[in-house]
Amino acid sequence: MSTIDFMVAQSDRLLGLTIDNLILILIVAGIALVISVAVGLLTYRNATTARAAQSVFSVFLTIPSFALFGLFIPIFGLGLTPAVVALVMYSLLPITRNTIVGLRGVDPAIVDAAKGMGMSRNRVLLTIELPLAWPVIIAGVRVAVQIVVGISAIATLIGVSSLGDFIFRGLRSIGSVNAIDFALSGTILLVILGLLLDAALLLFSKLTTPRGIRA
Repeated sequence: MSTIDFMVAQSDRLLGLTIDNLILILIVAGIALVISVAVGLLTYRNATTARAAQSVFSVFLTIPSFALFGLFIPIFGLGLTPAVVALVMYSLLPITRNTIVGLRGVDPAIVDAAKGMGMSRNRVLLTIELPLAWPVIIAGVRVAVQIVVGISAIATLIGVSSLGDFIFRGLRSIGSVNAIDFALSGTILLVILGLLLDAALLLFSKLTTPRGIRA
């Protein structure tokens, strides 16, 4: 039986795991976006605080995923919570960095003109600076999502339903019948999921970016 035939035979189980994996990624991306944009808004005007935030978030990326998941088990137990917390930590740097870069990249002349028209700082931020920075922010989200897609498979080791179930089942049974098919089917679907999410985010960026600043 080929891997494709195996995937067809296991389609119900694979579909369920793919949906579970997608839900995990979307939860993580949503939480990370809110936190990162908030941090970016609070720090982008001050170079010192901006560097400090990015330095802290960069440290998170140096922690091996196995170790980070393991560290959270005594605190949160097994399941979704430690996985979400760990994956959010891995997602913060690219979105925060791009939020800061995007906001700093807004032409000061545009901001000054808006203020000269009597607009408050908050209104300028919400109606001018954030929309102009939005494509850069979404580019950071795209990077973060790809990071999460790759690491999310490991979450299966702490009791989270994901395509990692098939990958690790295959790796644990190397040498047995269908071991490679299990590992390959999970890996192939993770790659496809990552590509589809990236395409969806690219489309979302185009649809939500003001027409006048679209590339």
